[in-house]
Amino acid sequence: MTEIERQLATVAQQVAEALQKRGMKLVLTESCTGGLVASTLTAIPGISQYFCGSAVTYRDETKASWLQVSRSDLANPKIGAVSPHVAEQMCQGALAQTPEADLAGSTTGHLGPNAPAEFDGVVFVGIALRSGTSVTVQRRTVSKQAPAGWTLRNYRRYEAAILVLQAVLKALA
Repeated sequence: MTEIERQLATVAQQVAEALQKRGMKLVLTESCTGGLVASTLTAIPGISQYFCGSAVTYRDETKASWLQVSRSDLANPKIGAVSPHVAEQMCQGALAQTPEADLAGSTTGHLGPNAPAEFDGVVFVGIALRSGTSVTVQRRTVSKQAPAGWTLRNYRRYEAAILVLQAVLKALA
């Protein structure tokens, strides 16, 4: 197991413990991470008590159909799929579709290699609590280079997965 894989597994375990401690349930919607966060969480025995599931909404039409993300926002070149607006709407849509969930997390980003230069490596992570007390979106930039043995795109997926789980952990604190 590589260092970044260990980091992801560790923060996933911390999230599982925090969800259990708080008695809360999490739902995710993943775009750029492509289900990696859900895959990591479901490796933890007993997580089904606290993890509702994850929608991998990679295409714009899927975001709109499954999560009711605004088609006009998705089509607007000043907003688009990789934006704070869409990350927030993804969380809200996941909560609307998953009544048992207490909080939602989302990832959307440009991980390359064909991303527009100004957005290359940009990830938006959204967190929303059902109670409505908190909706946060963070813009983060992931690595410009990957370690030996990794493609840059896949390494960035791991970084983005860690970022959303860290944001969930912070929301549970």
